[in-house]
Amino acid sequence: MKNRLATESSPYLLQHADNPVDWYPWSPEALEKARRENKPILLSIGYSACHWCHVMAHDCFEDAEVAAVMNRLFVNVKVDREERPDLDQIYQSAHQLLTQRGGGWPLTMFLTPDQTPFYAGTYFPKTARYQLPGFIDLMENIARAWHERRGDVLAQTEAVRNALAQQHPASGAPQALNAAPFADAVRDLSANFDPKWGGFSKAPKFPRPGELHFLLREYARNGQDVVRDMALFSLDKMASGGVRDQIGGGFCRYSVDEQWAIPHFEKMLYDNGPLLHLYADAWALTGDPLFRETAEDLVAWLLREMRAPDGGFYSALDADSERHEGKFYVWTPDEVRAVLSDEEYAVAAPLYGFDQPPNFENASWNPILAQALDSIATQLWLNPDVAMARLHSARAKLFAARETRVRPGRDDKQLTSWNALMIGGLAHAGRVMARADWIDAAQDALDFLHLHLWRDGRLLASYQHGEARLNAYLDDYAFLLDALLESLQARYRETDMAWACALADALLAHFEDAESGGFFFTSHDHETLITRPKPGYDNATPSGNGVAAFALQRLGHLLGEARYLDASARCLRLFQAQLSQQPIAFPTLLAVLDEALAPPRIILLRGPAAALGEWTATLTPQLGPRDLMLTLPHGLKLPTALAKPESAQPAAWVCSGTACLPPVSELSAVLA
Repeated sequence: MKNRLATESSPYLLQHADNPVDWYPWSPEALEKARRENKPILLSIGYSACHWCHVMAHDCFEDAEVAAVMNRLFVNVKVDREERPDLDQIYQSAHQLLTQRGGGWPLTMFLTPDQTPFYAGTYFPKTARYQLPGFIDLMENIARAWHERRGDVLAQTEAVRNALAQQHPASGAPQALNAAPFADAVRDLSANFDPKWGGFSKAPKFPRPGELHFLLREYARNGQDVVRDMALFSLDKMASGGVRDQIGGGFCRYSVDEQWAIPHFEKMLYDNGPLLHLYADAWALTGDPLFRETAEDLVAWLLREMRAPDGGFYSALDADSERHEGKFYVWTPDEVRAVLSDEEYAVAAPLYGFDQPPNFENASWNPILAQALDSIATQLWLNPDVAMARLHSARAKLFAARETRVRPGRDDKQLTSWNALMIGGLAHAGRVMARADWIDAAQDALDFLHLHLWRDGRLLASYQHGEARLNAYLDDYAFLLDALLESLQARYRETDMAWACALADALLAHFEDAESGGFFFTSHDHETLITRPKPGYDNATPSGNGVAAFALQRLGHLLGEARYLDASARCLRLFQAQLSQQPIAFPTLLAVLDEALAPPRIILLRGPAAALGEWTATLTPQLGPRDLMLTLPHGLKLPTALAKPESAQPAAWVCSGTACLPPVSELSAVLA
């Protein structure tokens, strides 16, 4: 018999609809039941592509004995962290406070009926193992503490609430902005840099695109080769490792080893958008074909497997298939030899590491780029073009064979914020790499969001099966505003500029803290929760405050709009102390600081559409991360700040802040 989750739309919640657990979604009904019956809430937060969420589901939530204890002692609430990042953010912070350790998923929290947590954990097995208590014993002990030591529990919940409230940044006296945080961030990254495998940690290794973006911006600002090299070396090692799907394209969420060889096999939309942006920039900086191929393969995967018929993008692919992590992606020796000819195998085996000891469980391989193709061609006495042809043939056969396997599950909800991250990456890469088809895909996705998730001047957060739902969060507004600015640079559309202004106005009206500055994660009319975060640090996704301040600052400069510039400045001042103390935790706000110290250079190209093509193609490779260039063909209805006079010949206006040079009508003069 199905439980209450059967009527939900979230793929993650639906995965639990057949559990014997009496699950509730997060709802007034569940909270009222806990208050009425004076029962603690057992809150379980996860997501559909999460491997350990599946493991706990099999161990505990599908087990009748475990479910009986859950149903007797608690009000059980299941939450999709992707639909409710507000709840996930609060309770991950509470987990850290209660355990003094980082969180993760599945997140398992025990709450009082007023939603305050008093015990926290992540994965628990049914019976004690992995140095973890058994879930049944744990629940019995938690319930006993609630009924027999209520005073101790309530004292702890008061302390948790106070600690959560103190996590808000404190507004202080404004300090003069300076460039010191840039050098401090570079020093910290250098101290943690892995010179052998790239990245900035030991295992597990996450891509951390915010830090790599910062390094490429910092290289453009100060020209230090060591800064550039840390970023490019890391991008090279990631593209050569198994964290990148070498056969099908796209990146998995992280690597479990320091060599980027064995990923946690789930693929998330939110990782791949910023990584696409990065690889396009790395290619533009170096011309390295590995970076170009990585970007092209990522987009091929995106459009093949993650694009919905209406133009938006799905959320994620599962780590598991047939209840085994990575089974869809890995190969045994016999499987590889059965697919490839001897000639193809001679090239593909050393390239993908198939001739080395197996690197994954059950004597299987996850493909990596173990050798350069040129080196393999030399060893085999092959013409490089012949070696390339054999590799392409081998890869196509491996891909076709893999397509016959049972595929990982796909989370088919379309999230506004994650779509925006991908739209921004697609539009940017399309512009940098001269791929009009990528820009088309980005703008198709924008049109999908505008049609289905923009209602009466407000955004909704999630769309699935024809239904848009959930009051949108700061990240939805901020990431989408930033994506629109990328799209406007790739191909200007009047509707996109109008929407950008409407989003900026909504950010100020519904999210800004007018007293202290900065932006709350939830809107002013959102459901009241136990705290209202205002996060500034970057996590797996960029900081909503950082992206909001960055996009508002850029839009303010483009349009000469003081309201946007002032809101960005207030946000930067709010986080200034934290930025000075731990700058590398705030790479997006470092970009805001960079352009607060020196406004971005704005280049406006105006003229007949046909003639502007050559100008755009010539100037785009010359642009840096602090440049904004808009190509404005005649006939557009433009905001006053962009409305330059029309003439028979193209002309360029180059501005910084409020200062503009006289218009230039010769392309060579613009380049000079």
